[in-house]
Amino acid sequence: MTDKEIQYQEKQEMKRSGELTKSGLTFVPPVDIFETPEALTLVADMPGVHSEGLAIDLKDDQLTVTGQTQDPTGAQERFLLKEYETGHFYRQFALSEVIDQGKISAQLKNGVLTLVMPKVEKAKPRRIEIKVD
Repeated sequence: MTDKEIQYQEKQEMKRSGELTKSGLTFVPPVDIFETPEALTLVADMPGVHSEGLAIDLKDDQLTVTGQTQDPTGAQERFLLKEYETGHFYRQFALSEVIDQGKISAQLKNGVLTLVMPKVEKAKPRRIEIKVD
């Protein structure tokens, strides 16, 4: 295994300093981040989060992803077995100057968030043309 391989991580509760203002559990969504010459792509696993419960904020080079899940049961249902935990998701990333922050795009599909973060033009690799006289 190389040092660049990403290890699978179980769903884990986030340990936060300070006082919580929201009740319930807060989870750290597992992410994969990969790079191409044009962009960085972040894929976050956020099961049970719908677009209405998802927020992506960018401020002072900090990208913050928060999500909220709801109990899947209705008013007339009762649990016989409960293994799926609901709560909040929270993850924060510091962005470098190679990211073109104005062009970040996001897509949520089947509980998987995909953020595409294009690189600024000066950070993209390119070949310099050689002119012959």
